Amino acid sequence: MIKIVAIVGIVLLVLLVALGYYLFGPLARKPTPARFQCYDLTRGSYVALDAPPRAFGVGLSYAAHIEETASKFDPDAPPPIFRKDPSALVRTGATVVMPDADALLAAAEALEPGLGVALREEHRDLSALLDYEGEMGFVLLEEVDPASLDDPEFAPRLGFFVGNDVSARTLAILGEGQPNRFDYWGVSKSFPGFMPVSDRAWVPDEAKPNGIPCVVIETTVGDEIRQQQSTDNLVYTPVQMLRFIRDKYPDTPLSSGTLVLTGTPGGVAMKTPRWLARLGDLMGLSRFKKLAAKLHGDTSRFLRPGDHVVVRGEALGEVRVVIADGAAGSKAGSGF
Repeated sequence: MIKIVAIVGIVLLVLLVALGYYLFGPLARKPTPARFQCYDLTRGSYVALDAPPRAFGVGLSYAAHIEETASKFDPDAPPPIFRKDPSALVRTGATVVMPDADALLAAAEALEPGLGVALREEHRDLSALLDYEGEMGFVLLEEVDPASLDDPEFAPRLGFFVGNDVSARTLAILGEGQPNRFDYWGVSKSFPGFMPVSDRAWVPDEAKPNGIPCVVIETTVGDEIRQQQSTDNLVYTPVQMLRFIRDKYPDTPLSSGTLVLTGTPGGVAMKTPRWLARLGDLMGLSRFKKLAAKLHGDTSRFLRPGDHVVVRGEALGEVRVVIADGAAGSKAGSGF
């Protein structure tokens, strides 16, 4: 009997250790910054940033953001790539309106028929969980031949700017476990005014392979600095990002004027401890349960009406917006 109890105890201890490692263990592969050629910011000029024919976003491109969102990382797999509605673009000084419950439900229904109806039954007062994402972006200054992206010496002509990839995290959470998960990300980032950008882009005198402006991206909400990190911590180069876009959307031309938002560093409002995310997966929590947990948890870091958000990028300039509630809907997009 004593021997049986001892064996059971050892088995339980092994299971507890295994569970602890699963919940608290590090990523199998740690993301590391790409190798960049940092441009001399005194050797360049500025061009106007026009309305784009199309826009793309790249997700999970900084190690700190991968960690704070409890995301997985596979260096052999592409990062999240998604389309953004070009009409979401506004200029610095614009008012960005928080989508109300009806707007969120309509977007969910359009993305996945039946989802809006299900959400209305589950959440009568659905909130957007509005988040900021200070980022460096780049614009294509000429059309890119997709085949040229496989040439290691290829240096596309790019202009660089700062932007804020505003996100309704409620819709992004609903993509959990879905085969087209990142389409939900794109929709969550495509409401009117959800792509504030600076008025102009900086262009180097001479394009270099893997060249970027190595500047600190800083995001403030009110007087509080929420994000502050250099772009040379990006995990992917611009050419790699264009290659990922080409591979996901092979029939979409990489034409002049296309905008790419390169991803955000750590410091966003949407944070999830890795152990908690893993526990939720272990328990098989549905996307609706995960959304409910986030909606009823601590939401104090998410944006609220009246918040002033500023993204700065040193020589790349800055973009300022103020957040308003749905009653200010007529002001959305007024900055462009």
